[in-house]
Amino acid sequence: MKFRTLLLILVFIAGTYALQAQKYTVKPVPFNKVKINDNFWAPRLEAHAHTTLETCITQTQDSTERINNFAKAAGVMEGKHEGIYFDDSDVYKAMEGIAYSLINNPNKKNEDLLDKWIGLIAKAQQPDGYLNTFYTLNHPTERWTDMEKHEMYCGGHMIEAAVAHHKATGKTSFLDVATKFADYLGTEFGPGKKHWVAGHEEIELALVKLYHETGNKNYLDLSYWILEERGHGHGQGEIWDKQHWGAAYCQDDVPVSEISEIKGHAVRAMYLFTGMADVAAEKDLPGYVAALERVWDDVVNRNMYITGGIGSSGSNEGFSDDYDLPNKTAYCETCASIGMVLWNNRMNLFSNDAKYVDVMERAMYNGVLSGVSLDGDLFYYVNPLESDGDHHRQRWFGCACCPSNISRFVPSVGNYIYLEGENELFVNLYIGNTAEIELGATKLELSQKTAYPWDGEIEVSIDPETQAEFAVNLRIPGWCKNFGLSVNGSEMTAKQSDKGYVAVNRKWKKGDKISLNLDMPVEVVAAHPKVTENTGKRAVQRGPVVFCLEQTDQKNIDFDAVAINSDSTFKTKKASGKLKGMTQIESTSGTEKLIFSPYFSWNNREPGKMKVWVNYNE
Repeated sequence: MKFRTLLLILVFIAGTYALQAQKYTVKPVPFNKVKINDNFWAPRLEAHAHTTLETCITQTQDSTERINNFAKAAGVMEGKHEGIYFDDSDVYKAMEGIAYSLINNPNKKNEDLLDKWIGLIAKAQQPDGYLNTFYTLNHPTERWTDMEKHEMYCGGHMIEAAVAHHKATGKTSFLDVATKFADYLGTEFGPGKKHWVAGHEEIELALVKLYHETGNKNYLDLSYWILEERGHGHGQGEIWDKQHWGAAYCQDDVPVSEISEIKGHAVRAMYLFTGMADVAAEKDLPGYVAALERVWDDVVNRNMYITGGIGSSGSNEGFSDDYDLPNKTAYCETCASIGMVLWNNRMNLFSNDAKYVDVMERAMYNGVLSGVSLDGDLFYYVNPLESDGDHHRQRWFGCACCPSNISRFVPSVGNYIYLEGENELFVNLYIGNTAEIELGATKLELSQKTAYPWDGEIEVSIDPETQAEFAVNLRIPGWCKNFGLSVNGSEMTAKQSDKGYVAVNRKWKKGDKISLNLDMPVEVVAAHPKVTENTGKRAVQRGPVVFCLEQTDQKNIDFDAVAINSDSTFKTKKASGKLKGMTQIESTSGTEKLIFSPYFSWNNREPGKMKVWVNYNE
């Protein structure tokens, strides 16, 4: 035990010195500057704009009590709060999704709806700035008496929605509500004031967003104070009781700079780590960054599914023991996969290391997209890696965090494609698009043409207003073992850096083109030997996409007995029907043929059994 403690101390010290003085060295090209036009993400954006958003709006406004709670708190309706105490947050996430969608899909009807809802929210806000319909309507004298009741969590989602609305419309009506609430928090909490540990993290990252939008440093300082409250015994309430969950459940067992292992509720952890990264980048906190590096290693190498999903246990919606990764009972909440995207994006901003984008991309294409149907109207809360045919997407949930989270994530995908640095550009994701980018004084239009993720050929066109010299750093995904690169038709011998990028540095002029060809073979993958659930099994992936077997494609075979072996051959084929435009994989083992489909697309056709991990015979 003493040796382990000493080792952890040495690792912490080494990490601290290695990562000192780190800040975000690059910034994302915002998605309002990126127009996606490919055959993979463009249809999903269209389904989001025309179906997912409408589903969220209908469920928020017509089929549930959520928006009515604001009307009641505003004095427009009579009655008490109905529903779950954190239902306010689902309204805010739906509003954020609507705001994001307005940027690339202007819609007067939806903009007017936002104005209407904002009016109710503004009236529901109390004179001192407090805003939470559960307490205002049902427990007006009990504010800030229960750390589990998500007051800061709801407020954080409100702030994020308000920032999105301001960016989309330029209007300040919602931002004024957010700043009034944040200013109120500053009167209640901070150095020398009341201790508080938010039972569900979210406010931390939201306050940093508000700081960026307003320039008010008080919001950044408050976020830092809230983070520093953790791990000092200030947390109180039912979930802190060891007979219930304990402090580790909400990441309150150790100070955040001492975190080394992943524990507790998966979504709470992801929001915490994202907030830590944002604050560390602004305040130069190497201890935070070292902690994030340590826990990232624990999450990715011992607690993450092949789909990028996290949180194997349904009992705590989170983590259990290392390598405990069951398939049929996997929880893998959709919100947790979205959290993995948010967190890994921040880690890449710190380091310019493509390994974080590899994980982010894995979570996006598998863990997140499986959470919504191809039509955009049905949702998974839980994303198992095996099913007996009884697990189906639903139109809505009593706890509706996942549909509303999907509604705000999908339209923001463009935010993760490019990064701007000082005289350099990073291409992180391969998605067909056109983008307007500024590198210092250089303005340029950049476009991608690609059939990714089904094909590894990518063409990047670079059109600066005037000739300019800068570097274009192209990510070589970790799954890609060979690649080809040419500029304007001339083949280049380029070396991949130890951080996973290949740099093309030259004086660029209008019409210049980079051609990148990523080798994308079918891979048969074995799990870590300690994942006993997958002993004697294999999974199939190609590029960033994980594939699965669905019973609907193997109707004349005993599905429970299917297997592949060391002599099996694999080839790609174009899918048809509901999966038209996608790639499937055909496996041949002797006389038996199996059809693997993208995991994210499962249960969009005929119901039936499904499995990612398949029996394997040597």
